[in-house]
Amino acid sequence: MIHTRLYRNGVVELEDFPLDDVSDHILEPACTVWVDFTNPTRKDLAALEEELGLHRLAVDDAVADFERPKVDRYDTHLFLAAYAVSLDQKTGVLSTQPVKAFITPHAFVTVHSKSFDIAAVKKKWDDEPDLAGHGVSFLLWGLLDSVVDGHFETVQELDAQIEKLEDSLFDPKPKSPELQRRSFELRKSLVLLRRAVLPMREVVNTLMRRDLEAIDPAMTPYFQDVYDHVLRATEWTESLRDLVNTILETNISLQGNRMNLIMKKVTSWAAIIAVPTAITGFYGQNLPYPGFATEWGFIASSALIVVISVALYFAFKRNDWL
Repeated sequence: MIHTRLYRNGVVELEDFPLDDVSDHILEPACTVWVDFTNPTRKDLAALEEELGLHRLAVDDAVADFERPKVDRYDTHLFLAAYAVSLDQKTGVLSTQPVKAFITPHAFVTVHSKSFDIAAVKKKWDDEPDLAGHGVSFLLWGLLDSVVDGHFETVQELDAQIEKLEDSLFDPKPKSPELQRRSFELRKSLVLLRRAVLPMREVVNTLMRRDLEAIDPAMTPYFQDVYDHVLRATEWTESLRDLVNTILETNISLQGNRMNLIMKKVTSWAAIIAVPTAITGFYGQNLPYPGFATEWGFIASSALIVVISVALYFAFKRNDWL
């Protein structure tokens, strides 16, 4: 799926025109062209590669999977790779959507999967008509801002999920298997999120370098704002990863403490039960002993069982063994 849009002096003038017209439109200094590809093949990008003089390696990276977030510099353009993220609230599983872009002085080309919400990026562009006159810098800012906002929202959602884990950690009715499974899922999601968020510091910082001349100086404060959000998302991700590890360690410690408490109680009851067992076993011998075959012997043994058992019970209770 291909979508095109033409900005002239910051105003949308034309949409969905043929790719063959792109090279004609970018010859006009007042024009900026946006071309959007959804799940393209190498063949789909071949025509645009010739129209804009895109480097072959950059085009290969645009259709390749598992590219790390980065900015590559070529003679005629820049190539951007980033990842948008989303979190499933029920399972805690994080999904990533690759977003690639070619950045030229008068053309901005985006490449993404169907799962990426390009409509949100378009809405951000349409909501800021005063900035549209900055051309490609404006389009690049809108894309990065949407992606980084998604990172920030996902970190907030993960924080809320981890808070629920903390609340259930000291639940009187322990749910250790469920808690441990959820902790591992969230830790896995945080590792994946870190891979998408951490390199964005270098990406945005590289784009803001003056020697690249990729950004209109008037847009620098907006990119600085994106950079600040990237830093906050990165620091938050790192702290949450440490927190999940702490929850896992605490859960294991609590399981050990609960097991010790159970063993202590079982041992205490076993000691109490051992008293009547020992006494009745003694009196059950086929040998004469004091009180053998007499009523007072039965009463004495029964009283001894009750007194010793009760004394052990209160002694263990006082020492918090029961």
